[in-house]
Amino acid sequence: MKIFVVNCGSSSIKYQLINMENETVLAKGMVERIGMEGSLLKHTPTGKYTVDLPEDIPDHAVGIKMIISALVNPEYGVIKDMSDIDAVGHRVVHGGERFADSVLITQDVLKGIEACAEIAPLHNPPNLHGINACMEIMPTTPQVAVFDTAFHQTLPKVAYLYGLPYELYVKYGLRRYGFHGTSHKYVAQVAASMMQEHMTDLRIITCHLGNGASITAIKYGKSIDTSMGYTPLEGLIMGTRSGEIDPAIIPFLMEKENMTAPQIDDYLNRRSGILGISGLSSDFRDLESAANRGDERSQLAIDLFAYKVKKYIGGYVAAMGGVDAIVFTAGVGENSPFMRDKICNGLEYLGTRIDPERNKVRGKAQEISVKRANVKIFVIPTNEELVIARDTFNICKRIIKL
Repeated sequence: MKIFVVNCGSSSIKYQLINMENETVLAKGMVERIGMEGSLLKHTPTGKYTVDLPEDIPDHAVGIKMIISALVNPEYGVIKDMSDIDAVGHRVVHGGERFADSVLITQDVLKGIEACAEIAPLHNPPNLHGINACMEIMPTTPQVAVFDTAFHQTLPKVAYLYGLPYELYVKYGLRRYGFHGTSHKYVAQVAASMMQEHMTDLRIITCHLGNGASITAIKYGKSIDTSMGYTPLEGLIMGTRSGEIDPAIIPFLMEKENMTAPQIDDYLNRRSGILGISGLSSDFRDLESAANRGDERSQLAIDLFAYKVKKYIGGYVAAMGGVDAIVFTAGVGENSPFMRDKICNGLEYLGTRIDPERNKVRGKAQEISVKRANVKIFVIPTNEELVIARDTFNICKRIIKL
């Protein structure tokens, strides 16, 4: 079975075509700058060079059509025609309490995803654009939604409830949901395999550190706490998101800066975080370069991020009564030896320490803790697309009998 995995952002579409017989990637790529000048498709057939296909891409539907055309192209395609795609797996950020697992997409499911859009306004709407585009182009091909929030449905009430009147949870579902679930689940599974153990025997802290960042405590195979909350805005300071703040700051800003609720939302989601602290960039590569040149605010942003991550790790060690492994993944986690070292400096009390030579790795699965450390530290590249493909395969095999 060949699974087309689609991950739609507001102005991008990441994709992979995976052959589930051996879980090999046949092709992957990305549509960039949808609805903007300079839009293009970068398409990479496995084992071949990347093909850049610049074209006016006004919306996601056009982007999906371009991807399909590239996949069937005689020169750089990997399938004969569109009918070779057996199913489509979509990343959907927020599933609320309704979707505790991946599901076959129906009209009722679409309504449920749309209902969660107000909780994840940056993500669910473009996710829906991608689903609708694929359903229009491939109306008979089964489509599956895989939710970032599903893995965190095992959180206990003490971890997911806020200190608000309980009736608000009952009435509106105001609670912690957590995100990046497919990533946290995948890297924890790989870490357990590298330790020659099973997830159900381990306490693992997974650190998904990128422009969006979250940390999860996984106790014996289940997510028991995670840093993101009702929306992806809560938790760690991130690229452009503030992370956790005193709620009283919001009415203060509305009064003092004469800001509306939508302006506050934009301020906290797109203009705060590492970008807001540094005044320079939301990209840690830029901040490291600037800090090396003596830029104090860039250094402050780096220090602040590392401190927050370290604090969450310590809290989750307490929540689980110990820890067996710490995993770094995503853009910063996989590719910044400097940041990993800065975060782990001071965790020696746990019985662990980073090995400087092992820590030089980028984008490769490897243990980076010193030999015989009580707590293992790993770098593990995430593979959310494979998790989506596996869920899509299992649902289609079971329900549609492909």
